[in-house]
Amino acid sequence: MTSWTPELRGRSGPLYRAIADALAEDIDAGRLTPGTRLPTHRELAERVGVTVGTVTRAYAEAEKRGLVSGEVGRGTFVRDREVPAYMPKPVDMEDDASPVELGINAPATPEGDPASQALRRSLEELGRTSRLAELLAYQPAAGTTAHRVAGAAWASRFGLQVKPEQVVVCAGGQHAMEVALAALTRPGDTLATEALTYPGVKVLARRFQLRLQGVAMDAQGLVPESFEAACRGGSVRLLYTQPTCHNPTGALLPEERRKRIAEVARKHGVLVLEDDAYGLLPEQRPPPLAAYLPEASYFIAGVSKLLTPGLRIGYLVAPARARGERLAEEVGLASLMTTPLMAEVLARWVEDGTADELVVRQREEVRERMELTRTLLGSEVLRGSRMPLYHLWLGLPEGRRSEEFVAQARRNGVSVTSADLFTAGQGPVPAAVRVCIGTPRTRAQLERGLRRLREVLETGLEPLAAIV
Repeated sequence: MTSWTPELRGRSGPLYRAIADALAEDIDAGRLTPGTRLPTHRELAERVGVTVGTVTRAYAEAEKRGLVSGEVGRGTFVRDREVPAYMPKPVDMEDDASPVELGINAPATPEGDPASQALRRSLEELGRTSRLAELLAYQPAAGTTAHRVAGAAWASRFGLQVKPEQVVVCAGGQHAMEVALAALTRPGDTLATEALTYPGVKVLARRFQLRLQGVAMDAQGLVPESFEAACRGGSVRLLYTQPTCHNPTGALLPEERRKRIAEVARKHGVLVLEDDAYGLLPEQRPPPLAAYLPEASYFIAGVSKLLTPGLRIGYLVAPARARGERLAEEVGLASLMTTPLMAEVLARWVEDGTADELVVRQREEVRERMELTRTLLGSEVLRGSRMPLYHLWLGLPEGRRSEEFVAQARRNGVSVTSADLFTAGQGPVPAAVRVCIGTPRTRAQLERGLRRLREVLETGLEPLAAIV
């Protein structure tokens, strides 16, 4: 544990924020390195002369900024902060010394960048129509009728038959999650998730003052018996789940488990928010969980991870009886509406088949990248799966801690994501990292990153029969 003491002289504003600012400066200056264990709340409070509550708020602020992470029973550690990679270095500027980003989960870019080409064509077509003025005007919060029709059609690709009035057009999947939680929960409610879950839902749980409860999972996904045990307490209001291509583990929940989880939710009156961000990548997949619980399921029909993230459109589907009015109200309160221009582009892609073609190109590109990954890191990394995935869950050699591995990988010129970022509630942090193979613009760049990652792996991979 470091004997770090923040320098607070000359700082204004609340003490907790001043401590977080000092922490950020010392990390940036290299005085605190990734993996460093910080003083306990009580120790730092005594050292600085503040209350334990102030230090708690300071560490919480630092965690919100991505500076530190807390592990129950182990302490607070300096994180190796991720570098945004949505604007990677141009291909003609890449070189062998460039850092390779395998930590941020983004769709792959097939040769020729078909999404950019499709967008160019759509904008040129729109420029020749008389609809531009309409698309620049205010629209209903839930989206226009035509855009909701497109959303219902897109949801059918996932195996759901819904009516347009059940669809709310949102600004991407993250926004859809926010809208759903704002509409369906109240401060103090319990939000259940897989024990390892998408980090965005953890942030939203804090924002809406929800109690986050991680539910045990294994290599197949959420364990129905553990979900039922969580529900017996009577406090679970909503389950957020990713049964298809789970992030970060890539698990595909079997159909029988989906049916069982739907039965448990129905029995205990629990709502379900199903996030199907990657659901169209596998050609063969079980029906959505929402198909077995249509009266109480809210479904996010993914777009960003299947087509391109820059459209910032996502479709949130409500149960038939809910009809989406409460969800639309939350969209209106937050942003009045979702950008009609991009919603129109996507509606045209859904109608003319462009969206389906882009999904096919994604599958083909990801399969090639998975084969490259299998060749360089070994078939055990993919756990025998042939399902197209952007992200892989990499078990670490015995005795390795995920944050230390992330820091070593960064020093070796490649970024991956530590398991602590995905751990829900008070659950244990597994010795694993998420590796994203879609973000590098080219396969050559991906190959460089995988070779660097292989160098960091000193021993064999741990089996992942039980994830948590």
